[in-house]
Amino acid sequence: MLKDLCLLNGTSGDESRVREYIISQIKDYCEYRIDALGSIIAFKKGKETPSKKVSLNAHMDEVGFIVTGITDEGYLRFGTVGGIDSRVCIDRVVSIGQNGVKGVIGDKAFHLLDADERKKCPDFDKLLIDIGATSKEEAQQAVSLGDFIYFESDYSEFGNGFIKAKALDDRVGCMLLIELIQSELAYDTYFCFNVQEEVGLRGAGCTAYSVGADVAVILEATTAADLDGVTGSDRVCVLGDGPVISFMDRRTIYPKDLFDLGFAVAKENGIPVQTKTAVAGGNDAGAIQRSGAGARVMAISVPSRYIHSGASVIKKSDIDHMRKLLHALLPKLYD
Repeated sequence: MLKDLCLLNGTSGDESRVREYIISQIKDYCEYRIDALGSIIAFKKGKETPSKKVSLNAHMDEVGFIVTGITDEGYLRFGTVGGIDSRVCIDRVVSIGQNGVKGVIGDKAFHLLDADERKKCPDFDKLLIDIGATSKEEAQQAVSLGDFIYFESDYSEFGNGFIKAKALDDRVGCMLLIELIQSELAYDTYFCFNVQEEVGLRGAGCTAYSVGADVAVILEATTAADLDGVTGSDRVCVLGDGPVISFMDRRTIYPKDLFDLGFAVAKENGIPVQTKTAVAGGNDAGAIQRSGAGARVMAISVPSRYIHSGASVIKKSDIDHMRKLLHALLPKLYD
């Protein structure tokens, strides 16, 4: 299922293919509806109706690009959709529009760069996409302004249980929500598959207002920097050390009792967990926490190297432990 989800293109604002796939997986197991922005709000009946309303959340969208112009020579100018570092883009193959036109993100040839240009990353306005066109008119026959652009990437398993793919942020969370919907639940639960997280947590604000949960758990992917030469707290979190329970990021301060509960449940069940050693990033919790009358939020994430690129890397054991933690934690959130 994770492979199927990651290979689908779903840049923020263009999540329809991901939404259709998720609906195909959950439609026989729950009630669901699609809100005005395109998020899925699902309700799964459990064995009991709890005193608290609990929602589980993941976002469907991924970072990408959008066509903003075409040069006279037939190259495409583009902007980013979500937070992307230009260093991960140069010479990457991309897919453009509904027809999947292939292109390559290019920069000035290295031997033509001056000394200052060689020392810094190129700005996006200096990059162009080459689709093999020789004129503006030829390019216009293949693509249009406003077409979405996606990283072209395969799904690979390598090494000792590692996975490389695009969109692991947050198709891992989507997969875990689907699995829970397909299972038997002890309590009534809401599930939100949100749109447009990468461009300002837009979908989550709407679904949170609609659901009005007392407690919301956000399943995510988060930045790991456990690379060669990086030591101590600069590693942030580590692949293979289990899911990440956050205490704070740039959008949210998480309730201390829920943070402590996550670690306590993990210890009781022999599940490895970790926290982030940096206050950085953000996720849908930032919108859910402040929507309507407010909600108590908890973020559980799979650590990911090279996040927001066409080749993110995670470890399968972290997904397995994230799944086990969810099953052990959820019964404790409804009272």
